[in-house]
Amino acid sequence: MSSIKFSSTETEQLVSKIQDYFTKELDQDLGQFDAEFLLDFFSKEVGAHFYNRGLFDAQTVIATKLEYVSEMMHEGISEIEKPIR
Repeated sequence: MSSIKFSSTETEQLVSKIQDYFTKELDQDLGQFDAEFLLDFFSKEVGAHFYNRGLFDAQTVIATKLEYVSEMMHEGISEIEKPIR
């Protein structure tokens, strides 16, 4: 499984967040290299799970919206439909 690729700006932001977390929550300093290594590890090992969950959630939202649109169209059509003799 390949890891998720981030731009250099995204990598810098994520590495900074990892370093801040280690400092604040674990009272440990984490260097740039170690933070990037940790980011790569999580990206490779668990990134696909988060990505797939995002796809599933997006699919659920889209399906719900399409169902709503379909219901609204059905109601609207029945109101303007011409009677057939």
